[in-house]
Amino acid sequence: MTDADIEREAEMTPLQAIASGDPSRALKILERALDVDPDNLVAWLSYAGLLRTTGQVDAALQAIAQGLRIEPRSFHALLMKGSIFDAQGRFAEAGRTYALALLFAPRDAELDRPTLAAVSRARAQYASYIDAFSADVRASMLARFGTAPEGRRRRFDHFVDIVSGKSRVYGQQPSDFHFPGLRAIEFYDNDEFPWLAGVESCFADILEELQVYLSGGADDFAPYVQLPVGAPVDQWADLNHSPAWSSLFLKKNGRVVEETARWFPKTLKALSLIPQPVAPNRSPVAMFSALRPHTAIPPHHGVTNTRVVLHLPLIVPDNCGFRVGSETRRWTPGKAWVFDDTIEHEAWNNSDDLRVILIADVWSPQLSQDERAMYGALLQAIDEFHGDSEAYSESL
Repeated sequence: MTDADIEREAEMTPLQAIASGDPSRALKILERALDVDPDNLVAWLSYAGLLRTTGQVDAALQAIAQGLRIEPRSFHALLMKGSIFDAQGRFAEAGRTYALALLFAPRDAELDRPTLAAVSRARAQYASYIDAFSADVRASMLARFGTAPEGRRRRFDHFVDIVSGKSRVYGQQPSDFHFPGLRAIEFYDNDEFPWLAGVESCFADILEELQVYLSGGADDFAPYVQLPVGAPVDQWADLNHSPAWSSLFLKKNGRVVEETARWFPKTLKALSLIPQPVAPNRSPVAMFSALRPHTAIPPHHGVTNTRVVLHLPLIVPDNCGFRVGSETRRWTPGKAWVFDDTIEHEAWNNSDDLRVILIADVWSPQLSQDERAMYGALLQAIDEFHGDSEAYSESL
């Protein structure tokens, strides 16, 4: 080899060596670079990629390990490691490694086409891994504890989803009043509310009164979101003062709405079964909530965790849904549930028909009688201090 050849090789980059059809020369160039700078992350990743291309997979994993030594959160290193495990059929190892890679992944718009394709593969394989992991663990637990009460098993199923990463943990985020020490429960077990069956038994009467009201031409449903001019609308921009989501109040500001009540005597009798919060000028609250076709209520949080919320579905077409935290459910007419509305929740009506449900606030079963009385008195004291003479409804 002439001196000129030696000089050209010294100046050659790994890419140029690859382009010349000599990957072994590219490997030597990278090895020399790493001898000089063993903490060069880019060089280690380039070296690992070239080793993989030349079939030296174990050596490539060792090079990736060196890269992760330098930067344990390296997206590219983790993605390459996961893809190697994926190609080797090491399903669980690929899934766990892809999980880390996706955690540190840049936005899709910042990725080139090959990397974006690799990320899409990582997402698909990670989803398969999570499904398989959850199903296997749940089956194992069911085999051992299948006789446990349904409520406890459902809560444990949720725990499995959290452990696997299939579900995230949602906490209470009340917009106004956060009472300390109350557990965050997305959907409560109906058994915790002995009065609930009585409300459900009134379903036919409530639905009949609603249908008579609607068919009689009366329609005092008003937009549910009515933020004043100058107030931040945030996620409510599309629904502010919009009839797409409207309500008809039976109880508001702690009082029965008399002009509406005459249409719904049986509904009010059903509501009397519910232990509703009592706070002057604020609660109890009860209403019919109407959601027009192809309308979505964005994720949001309720006012206070001292109360939970009852839904009694009345008119529910297909393609409607409701999510609280990590759990999504479909309404079934006549089947009520109670949930914590201070946990992020949202609703949608993707059908061509109107959806209507009855909503009411309920004392949190976690509050003692003394705490309930003190809470109501506290809100009254707050309003008196501020001189609020107008009624203030705790929205649902």
